[in-house]
Amino acid sequence: MAASRGPGAAMPTTLPAIDPVVLVPRAHPFDDSEWMFEPKYDGFRGFLYASASGCDIRSAWDHRFDGYAELCDRVAGVIGRREVILDGEIVSLDPKGKPLFRELLRGRGFLAFAAFDLLWLDGRDFRSAPLSERKRHLAELLPSDTGPLYKVFTLEEHGRALFEATRKMDLEGIVAKRRSDPYGAATLWYKIRNPAYRQSEGWMDVGQAARTRLRSTGRGVVEK
Repeated sequence: MAASRGPGAAMPTTLPAIDPVVLVPRAHPFDDSEWMFEPKYDGFRGFLYASASGCDIRSAWDHRFDGYAELCDRVAGVIGRREVILDGEIVSLDPKGKPLFRELLRGRGFLAFAAFDLLWLDGRDFRSAPLSERKRHLAELLPSDTGPLYKVFTLEEHGRALFEATRKMDLEGIVAKRRSDPYGAATLWYKIRNPAYRQSEGWMDVGQAARTRLRSTGRGVVEK
């Protein structure tokens, strides 16, 4: 198992800092063979940096999530000594594997990192590669899901069907991504929210308390 770095440590110098692709709100789901669709898990978005020297999870705006050292240790046990950058979400899962955002805000539940993109692997930068290729390499890196680390389900073309499934499961919604796009500032990802999502009810008060707790413990700024 690779050792996690202590408080104040920097990410491995061989790994580049990543600027996130920002999610743009869209009102309605759609179907398109040129697009890929994912369920939107309600968690803290973060970049997972892993190498032989350790594991680090940072927010989308490069604030360290210092409070998730144990999660990093468990993820490092899965990745081993490979050099990896993943974009994804820190989530809290119930026994059936469903993300529970309120439990995450309270620091409870089973923590895991849900990866939806692979940006770097063993010295190779994949940001210029199309999304479909990055997804293929992510599936090769994580052929099966583990407790602390798994890949987010992806459905091609049928965004409306996935959106209806997320409504039935009471998930936050879906994300739409063009399969041919690279990972960069000009890339457009749509976030299509489920208007019936119940976990968001009353989360503002809990969320504000969590933001205060995260800042006071040096875990960084919450990004959703």
